[in-house]
Amino acid sequence: MFDFLQTLLAFVVTLGLLIFVHEYGHFWVARRCGVKVIRFSVGFGQPLFKWMDRHGTEFVVATLPLGGFVKMLGEPGSDIHEHQKQYSFAHKSVFQRFAIVSAGPLVNLVFAILLYWMLFVSGVTSLAPYVGDVKPGSQAEAAGFQTMDEIVAVDGEKTESWDDVTMALIAKIGESVQVRFSVRPEGSSGTVERTLDLQNWMQGQEKTHPLQLLGMEPFFPPIPPVLGELVDGRAAQKQGMQSGDRVLAVN
Repeated sequence: MFDFLQTLLAFVVTLGLLIFVHEYGHFWVARRCGVKVIRFSVGFGQPLFKWMDRHGTEFVVATLPLGGFVKMLGEPGSDIHEHQKQYSFAHKSVFQRFAIVSAGPLVNLVFAILLYWMLFVSGVTSLAPYVGDVKPGSQAEAAGFQTMDEIVAVDGEKTESWDDVTMALIAKIGESVQVRFSVRPEGSSGTVERTLDLQNWMQGQEKTHPLQLLGMEPFFPPIPPVLGELVDGRAAQKQGMQSGDRVLAVN
């Protein structure tokens, strides 16, 4: 139940952020074009929170986070006084109206590019392609794989993580081929070739990890049992545990 609520909350927050970014694009360009914005709403329905800024724009967070809107002076179907026309959406030039309407999708596109760029710059944590356990009597053992072998390429395709190795193998499903692994043994600067036969590999084994069928497991670096950050008010903190404590035994 907790996992479901956590997932639901993450979905609502993510959707709300995307809606906010989209509507803010409309809002920002409208303001730059001199259009009076009456309401900026994230969500529909009954307002949960609302406040007014010095320009007379009402900002609203509503109950249903399934969309949003920016209500502007002079939208189709609304009546305005003569002295308000200079702030009216309908009385702006075609170019300005086009810019206001296009701003939402354009800002979403820029936001997505920025997020992908941030992920690219920060990188993604993954396991280096070192072999851990090799199952006795398996294809991997017969091919000469040993613990701490580093898989540097699969059929000439460079592999920088176990995800790369797995994806390269999955691409071979259904093919009766022999796959060449370029491997750097522990303590060696050079590489050697090891070959695995993938004939009938993965047939009827949809729920089994591809590497396990070949007889090898990834190497997981040992993680020392040292406590990191403690959650305030939870059991560990109440029992006197502190950050940096090393766990020596359980029960």
